[in-house]
Amino acid sequence: PKKDFVLNNPIYSGKILVGGKNFGSGSSREHAAWAVYDYGFRCVVSSFFADIFKNNCLNIGVLPVQVSAEFADKIFTAVLANPNTELEVDLDAQTISILGTDEKESFEISPYKKHNMLNGFDDIDYLQSIKTEIEDFATKLPF
Repeated sequence: PKKDFVLNNPIYSGKILVGGKNFGSGSSREHAAWAVYDYGFRCVVSSFFADIFKNNCLNIGVLPVQVSAEFADKIFTAVLANPNTELEVDLDAQTISILGTDEKESFEISPYKKHNMLNGFDDIDYLQSIKTEIEDFATKLPF
């Protein structure tokens, strides 16, 4: 490993990756999201995500948190001033906070994806969780 690479520094060993604008752009294959997951990140924060990358992340259990450019700048400023800066992501409340400050912002996520993330489900797990409803629906079909 490259010793001076920022992610090899133990101080940056958290579960939240903060990326620049257009994070994941050009990463239309699932491998980009898998690389983030395999490194140990469970959340990626950016002011903009490529749609395919964002959906690939959600499908494998990495939460993409899109924030305003202004809030992203506040995060970068805080981390540059103090590399021990911590972020808190509250999926239930759909907020991200810079701990030790009053800085907080809301983020959007579809109710379906939020439900799956909170329950550790992928799409198949979700369908299995509503198997009874699916079977009930199927009995009402005319064919």
